[in-house]
Amino acid sequence: LVSKVTIAGGAVYVAYDSGLLGSSEQGSAALEKAKAAVPPALEEWMKYFGLEAQLPTVPKIEFSPVNSWNAGVRWTISSLSEAPTRASEYTNQGLQYVKDLIK
Repeated sequence: LVSKVTIAGGAVYVAYDSGLLGSSEQGSAALEKAKAAVPPALEEWMKYFGLEAQLPTVPKIEFSPVNSWNAGVRWTISSLSEAPTRASEYTNQGLQYVKDLIK
């Protein structure tokens, strides 16, 4: 139990220290640092363990947490603004269905 708590606490500390739990700008900066650090580290580990296999190239991912967040906020607000109209439409459809069943 102590080792699990230590590992979990260490993971939270590393995430906080690297800026992953901060603002979106800090998260973007941490992601860029990770993109730059991971491929050289993998090559070094492969050489250390004697594995000389070629790794596939890392695909370029154009991901912006800020834009994704904004898109989610826009979708939520749009859905909330359309909710009364949709509720009215679904209610009318439900009433029509029940009327058709009663006939």
